[in-house]
Amino acid sequence: MAASASGDKAADDSLYPIAVLIDELKNEDIQLRLNSIKKLSTIALALGEERTRNELIPFLTESIYDEDEVLLALAEQLGNFIPLVGGPEYAMYLIPPLESLATVEETVVREKAVDSLRTVAGQHSAQDLEVHLVPTLQRLVSGDWFTSRTSACGLFSVCYPRVSAAVKSELRINFRTLCQDETPMVRRAAAGKLGEFAKVVELEYLKSDLIPTFVQMAQDEQDSVRLLAVEACVSIAQLLPQDEVELNVMPTLRQCVNDNSWRVRYMVSEKLTDLQKAVGQEITKNDLVSAFQFLLKDSEAEVRASASAKVTEFCANLDKACQEQIIMTSILPCVKELVADSNQHVKSALASVIMGLSPIVGRNNTIEHLLPLFLIQLKDEWPEVRLNIISTLDCINDVIGIQQLSQSLLPAIVELAEDSKWRVRLAIIEYMPLLAGQLGQEFFNQKLRDLCFNWLNDHVYAIREAATLNMKKIVQTFGTQWAETNIINQILVMCKNSNYLHRMTCLFCINALADVCGADIIERLFLPTIKVLSTDPVANVRFNVAKTLQKLLPFLDQATIDEHVKPILEKLNTDTDVDVQYFASEAMVSSAGGYS
Repeated sequence: MAASASGDKAADDSLYPIAVLIDELKNEDIQLRLNSIKKLSTIALALGEERTRNELIPFLTESIYDEDEVLLALAEQLGNFIPLVGGPEYAMYLIPPLESLATVEETVVREKAVDSLRTVAGQHSAQDLEVHLVPTLQRLVSGDWFTSRTSACGLFSVCYPRVSAAVKSELRINFRTLCQDETPMVRRAAAGKLGEFAKVVELEYLKSDLIPTFVQMAQDEQDSVRLLAVEACVSIAQLLPQDEVELNVMPTLRQCVNDNSWRVRYMVSEKLTDLQKAVGQEITKNDLVSAFQFLLKDSEAEVRASASAKVTEFCANLDKACQEQIIMTSILPCVKELVADSNQHVKSALASVIMGLSPIVGRNNTIEHLLPLFLIQLKDEWPEVRLNIISTLDCINDVIGIQQLSQSLLPAIVELAEDSKWRVRLAIIEYMPLLAGQLGQEFFNQKLRDLCFNWLNDHVYAIREAATLNMKKIVQTFGTQWAETNIINQILVMCKNSNYLHRMTCLFCINALADVCGADIIERLFLPTIKVLSTDPVANVRFNVAKTLQKLLPFLDQATIDEHVKPILEKLNTDTDVDVQYFASEAMVSSAGGYS
């Protein structure tokens, strides 16, 4: 009787995880259902491999009617379930629920289910692949709803390499069928996977089966299909011998460059440097240079912006024997037109890369041809264009030296430094240490130092904060002797400013500069200023004094701490403001003397 009761209890315990899961998956609260799905691996471990295969997986397969968020979590979980069902030899048990998920309406769920099916496929033996996964793929291919057929497209490349010749032939036929599907979404999915499938198909069948399909898709009535065929173009060109690229790929590519849809031309522009590497130097010289010119002059700004961003990379990949000649005669005239483009995004894209041409074309061509363009963009009405030029100064500096730019550069810097948009001011601050190092101490002192002090008094906190870090980086560039002579006194004068925010900025600067100035300057110049601010009427300033002293402690010897720091902290520790007391006590505890 006792044994029977014990057996019943054990049975109840073993059923408990599944019972809890069923209850939670039927709960009206979606968050509870979602949490339940995310705990599936724990439930599977509790059930064991055999019961997971025979009970949990069938239950999940029957339960695939839920919110998309829950189904997405389930599709993701099942991809990691192979060890929980007993390893690769039992991976086929995961196919039914994933197949169901691969047919649902929501795209992200289908995509995640296909990702998981690809993971599961990678764990199958070649024999199991043909027995279990290929039939699944064929069911998806012949599904009534387009959702299953779109999902099928993602499985060909993982099945094809490890199946028999007869099955391979069937898969190629199935793939071509999907490429000609009446539903645009299916053709689009097939076009997106064409390049991936081409990489695993034998060269013989690539030429006989897939290239005609590629040519057909590049002429599809839907531009969303045609633009994905451009992506496949790169993969196919990489797989073919050079002489066959001209025959099989280039006619279609030329057609895409002149496509009526700007989206297709945009995709050609985005993939042009990849194509350039795939087709080789001869075809680049004969075909891609003229295609690139065409894209740089495109009627759509999006296409011109994309092509502009590729200028330097495209030119760098040209055959060195004719590189300079092609750039100067074919590319540079287009670039000159783009500098005055009516669209700010085109000019901004060009400005971010144009200076990269300097090392390629050399000093003389840079001075004669690029420098005038550079100066035009420095004076552009759009701040982003000017910023992108300034951010690439190092490229041209390495070629011609910064002194030639100094007089033209300064007005643009001043304008950006005083721009009404604080994010623009913030961006130029980040480049100031670079400019300081390139322009030298004398130029910085005369022209740029006052800008840096203006930023310390800016009405936006983010600017003041960035300006303090900027000061630290400039001191690292020019040294502490320069700092003491040129900036420290002006920073310390801020402790007398009537605006408490500026007095706080003085403390923040001391914090930042402590790392680079050393103990002597801290003791001679910083500590007297801190002592003055320790009696500030504003509590925020006083507790920042305590925090600053805590930061300075590692730079000071014990005698200095006892003589100068300890009296200030002890006074702050009895302050009427609780925050000031707190930070003062913290500083005292962490000091070398360990006051507590």
